[in-house]
Amino acid sequence: MSASTLPQDIQPDPKIIDLLKKESESKIAHVSLEYFPPRTEQGVKNLHARMERMLTNTKCLYTDMTWGAGGSTAELSLELALHAQKTGHVSNMHLTCTNMEKDGDPIKAVHDALQQAFDGGIRNIVALRGDPPEGEKEWTATEGGFSCALDLVKYIREKFGDEFGISVAGYPEGHPNRISELSAEEVDSMSDSEKGRCCTHDGVTYVCKDEDYKKEMDYLKEKIDAGADFIITQMFFDAEVFKAFVNDCRKWGIECPVVPGLMCINAYPGFKKMTKFCKTRVPKALEEKMDSMKDDPDAIKKFGVEFGAETCRSLLDSGVEILHFYTLNLEKVVYGITDELGITSDLIEKSNEKDAKDMVAVGSAWARSGDTVKSSTGQGVVKEIKADGTAVVEIDGSVVELAKGSYEKVF
Repeated sequence: MSASTLPQDIQPDPKIIDLLKKESESKIAHVSLEYFPPRTEQGVKNLHARMERMLTNTKCLYTDMTWGAGGSTAELSLELALHAQKTGHVSNMHLTCTNMEKDGDPIKAVHDALQQAFDGGIRNIVALRGDPPEGEKEWTATEGGFSCALDLVKYIREKFGDEFGISVAGYPEGHPNRISELSAEEVDSMSDSEKGRCCTHDGVTYVCKDEDYKKEMDYLKEKIDAGADFIITQMFFDAEVFKAFVNDCRKWGIECPVVPGLMCINAYPGFKKMTKFCKTRVPKALEEKMDSMKDDPDAIKKFGVEFGAETCRSLLDSGVEILHFYTLNLEKVVYGITDELGITSDLIEKSNEKDAKDMVAVGSAWARSGDTVKSSTGQGVVKEIKADGTAVVEIDGSVVELAKGSYEKVF
């Protein structure tokens, strides 16, 4: 599996870890951009254009393309990652390794995706376990298949050697599955480290307890020792949490680059839903500011730029050399932040988000508990999604069951 087997018109990408090592010598801040597969054909066309613009405008070091839970966007994710590679991006393809059966083989689909990526010149993979597929609350391992991202890292190194650069996810506040709801007594007895990463939503305090955080860090060390090159973090809105996480990585003997994953604040509903779902720490000042502007979309975007730039400055001052933006397939806030940082100039005035409605993710069509859906029966809030896709929904005070396909998520 060497580069010499590629068609002459395909030049393999460099490994991102090599770019990070090289660029760290320049002392110039760089950006990387992450996108997801849109739901519609028009959305894909628009994303192609946006990716080209943003590459030209930001000179991003690399470009991530996400992979849906259970391989739900596998074909489109691969197509988009290959498109990125062919159009001048250094493509960093996300790959989840669970619930990916093909022809009854729980490993074949993963191997085929890796081979197709390799054959298309992609040389960078984000190795992930993956979330539960649609209609399932809990993740379960498939017999004979991969059980975690560590398995995928080991598999890539076993089957492809050093051909791929590999990045893995890091969770500064702890993986959501290890974040616990606390009682009043537990809140009062939190350690200083727990106080630094805890969050409160709807009056309830959550935290990844110290003993669980240790397990998270031990596991992260295993992924790096197995062959992963660097870490990209889960989103955070408190820069101090990221800095503490990097310090902890070093304490654990993890010396690789840790790239901060930065979620751009584009809209109030998405911010509230996302932070609650992921149990993300939201500093009180940020929460109050967002609540004060919740009915003013333009003010939210403007503040998203201000807050994003402030966070990035703090990170850069701490020694961070690259900023990884979760773009949400949009550009205005990203451009605003990079303009404020002096990485780019006057891009925010050139931004064009008229296609925002086409930029919704494929997976976003899936309803989860807490989402609003509409059907011929009316509009209501999802209480539960059953394994067959049936939604248990509260509509006007009554609880009804809606068959899969008979309801639509409201954005």
